[in-house]
Amino acid sequence: MTGPLLEATGLVKDFPVRGGVFGRAVAKVSAVADVDLQLFEGETLGVVGESGCGKSTLGRLLLRLVEPTAGTVTFDGVDLTALSKKDLRARRRDLQIVFQDPYRSLNPRRTVEQSMVEGPMYYGVSRDDALGRARRLMELVRLDPQALQRFPHEFSGGQRQRICIARALAMEPEVLIADEAVSALDVSVQKQVLELLDNIRARLNLAVLFITHDLRVAAQICDQVAVMHQGRLVEFGATAQVLGQPRHAYTQSLLAAAPGRNWDFAHAASSAPYT
Repeated sequence: MTGPLLEATGLVKDFPVRGGVFGRAVAKVSAVADVDLQLFEGETLGVVGESGCGKSTLGRLLLRLVEPTAGTVTFDGVDLTALSKKDLRARRRDLQIVFQDPYRSLNPRRTVEQSMVEGPMYYGVSRDDALGRARRLMELVRLDPQALQRFPHEFSGGQRQRICIARALAMEPEVLIADEAVSALDVSVQKQVLELLDNIRARLNLAVLFITHDLRVAAQICDQVAVMHQGRLVEFGATAQVLGQPRHAYTQSLLAAAPGRNWDFAHAASSAPYT
């Protein structure tokens, strides 16, 4: 495939601001404002910016977990924003998301096995095949397949996030959105999960949209970086270029405020430690 696998064009999401006695909409705020974005097969695209800039809303818009106010999202040549709910459900398996909090992402009353086979079985995979896939994915994320019989509370945070990644991959998606997927983890565990994500991307030729506020994380895993500020993309390009020689004043301010001022973002990006 030569063109983008996932593309957003003129994407807008407005939320009402309510006030008065009756809580009527008195104004609006644009969480995402006229965003154009392209994600290609096999690449990791980082969306970076401070909290509240619209990163997570953008990720949900791309999956149509929330409805856009305007604009289109095209996946593999199909306009997702024009699909009926029934037709959209058929596409859900191709686009999966891993959320920030591994402690809230898994149902505490369901075993890991139950959580992992549910999605594939919904799309017609037999239980035996879904279970076989779950076992292979547990090995892929470096967990014992025997642990499928355990409950989420029996795992550490890092292990739970690996399970969440495996559960998303059980759907055999073409696009994986990681929404602050390592921000709740300790630094040492972050490194392990980042390495795992990048290895899986390369092995399965996934397209990954990596949403993060941590520029150091973006420098280590992303091929391209899009900088988001107040709902808009203000800078975009190769990671080494954007983080090593930023042009926009907002990007420069982000880098100046990043922990560890001696961090060499350009070198971290160009050295590609997880490739």
